[in-house]
Amino acid sequence: MAQLDQSRDWASRMAPSLDEIEALAIEAYAGLPPEFRALSGEIRFFVSDFPEDEVVSDMGLESPFDILGLFEGRPVGASGTPSTGEMPNRILLYRRPMLDYWAEHEETLGDLVTHVLIHEIGHHFGLSDEDMEALEASAG
Repeated sequence: MAQLDQSRDWASRMAPSLDEIEALAIEAYAGLPPEFRALSGEIRFFVSDFPEDEVVSDMGLESPFDILGLFEGRPVGASGTPSTGEMPNRILLYRRPMLDYWAEHEETLGDLVTHVLIHEIGHHFGLSDEDMEALEASAG
């Protein structure tokens, strides 16, 4: 459950770092149902401030702020065996767009990271938005 920070110590705080966002993602992933994590296979989490220009261009985005995360990897049910040198699945999280979204909405940063994580993995599995909402509700 979210709680307001009552310490009023905002004057000495910095925005969460790339490593802190990654730690939130790892914690969120650990809170997912074990069956879901088992089906996901090995996933690595990477956090950068923004998506690469190629991602923005390929997806037809107006701005790098228009994407919070991206799943890269082999889709579930993809035929064939992994190619030599194929990288493990990974989820890219974009810190600055997430912080911008966080500042504009009444949602904790941990909840936002969890939402983006579930959304990216969910599309990898072909889940509907309703399926992802149910999964989010069951996340620890």
